[in-house]
Amino acid sequence: MTTTTTDPAPIPPAVELIPPAFDQLPEVTAFLAAHAEEHDRQASFPFDGVERVHRAGLLTATVGERHGGAGVRLAGTVRILRALGAGDPSVALVSAMTLFTHALQDSNPTWPQEYYRRLLAESSGAPALVNALRVEPDLGTPARGGLPATTARADGGDWVLTGRKIFSTGAPGLRWLAVWARTDEEPPRVGSFLVPADTAGLSVEPTWDHLGLRASGSHDVILDRVRIPREATAGLADPVADPRRDPALIAWNNLGLTALYLGVAEAARDWLIGFLHERTPSALGRPLATLPRFQAEVGEIEAALAGALTLVEALAERVDAGDRRAAETSGAAKLIGTRAAIGAVERAVALIGNNALTRRNPLERHLRDVLCSRVHTPQDDTITASLGAAALARPTDDPAKNRPAE
Repeated sequence: MTTTTTDPAPIPPAVELIPPAFDQLPEVTAFLAAHAEEHDRQASFPFDGVERVHRAGLLTATVGERHGGAGVRLAGTVRILRALGAGDPSVALVSAMTLFTHALQDSNPTWPQEYYRRLLAESSGAPALVNALRVEPDLGTPARGGLPATTARADGGDWVLTGRKIFSTGAPGLRWLAVWARTDEEPPRVGSFLVPADTAGLSVEPTWDHLGLRASGSHDVILDRVRIPREATAGLADPVADPRRDPALIAWNNLGLTALYLGVAEAARDWLIGFLHERTPSALGRPLATLPRFQAEVGEIEAALAGALTLVEALAERVDAGDRRAAETSGAAKLIGTRAAIGAVERAVALIGNNALTRRNPLERHLRDVLCSRVHTPQDDTITASLGAAALARPTDDPAKNRPAE
């Protein structure tokens, strides 16, 4: 992420945060994988998985050093989310929202110090999940334009919030909700209103019944005259001044979430490899893994995933180094990476047929989960339209070369 031109005073840490234990990533991945099927079938929120991520210090890994944290940057976050995605992408997605929030407060802080200090204090003793709730029934994704219907009305020293947010990832487990809303002023301002989960008037409606990421708890959140102090806002400004348009901030979302879904695809690949070694048809007398056809198909998967991961990791390192061009390229990396992840899992399914779609095997769950990569902003059509427009706008050396022959 970029660094602000003014460096706010450090927030003295009220308590000590658990340092991130990267050496525990394999154990955390295994723990999440062991519980993922149960949570998927029941569509139950994975409190146990979130707790395990917290105990490894991974949930607060991106808290800045000036705030008492480790200050893990994008490349390290890509590593974390790839590992969590391989275990349970629902846990990974919930964790990503919290990691992104802490990273933003280190580089482009918008939360008032008092409120961020509270979040840090709560993050020491237990998982303190936070997410930005932006999507609404009529608006859809805010990335395509428009103002939120959720309204903040000034009432004395408070804001009173009313509205509905959909696809609110992690809703059952959130400690803080950064609710994107408009003020009732003329002209209106927009921004995030910081709401503790136990605030009166806030409720979660269990609407999430999805094909994939079934354990993410992405339910509707209802705000019925929710009252918060006037200072509990983050980034309240004119609608055109959206900090999320900063390429460096967008790169965290693009590369972090792409790494998550590459982790899903790698889990599918690993299961496929195990299956091919174990499966020995009686007519063949040896494992399927010994056949050239299966070796070639696994090689195609391996090549696609290796190329996509190399791109994501390299761009993340360049973003950390302040390379704006790398940040601007992150959308293309999301397109390439998520297509590689989906293609790898689909290839694995096609390779082994019915066994791939049997619910006792995890491959069908990996397929459902990896398909969710398409819905995250920016979506494929937005990326390709932007890339195409930029390419067509570039001047050519000799326009005559592009004229059709007469």
